[in-house]
Amino acid sequence: MARTPKYYHHGRSPAAWAGSIAAAVGFVIAAIGSVLGPNWVVVAVGAAVILIAGLGTMVMKAMGLGQP
Repeated sequence: MARTPKYYHHGRSPAAWAGSIAAAVGFVIAAIGSVLGPNWVVVAVGAAVILIAGLGTMVMKAMGLGQP
């Protein structure tokens, strides 16, 4: 029996929520790093968090937790 994925209206899926929150945290980290100096190490950490958020969202979507 095939399992049909759950439909999430307007991107309200667990993958979308996790990716949006993680990306927002990454943008805040990068903004703090750019204001304080700029401190390029902190900016790079923020950029890495944003990249990981995108990759994590794609993995969660592949696992069936995202919008089809």
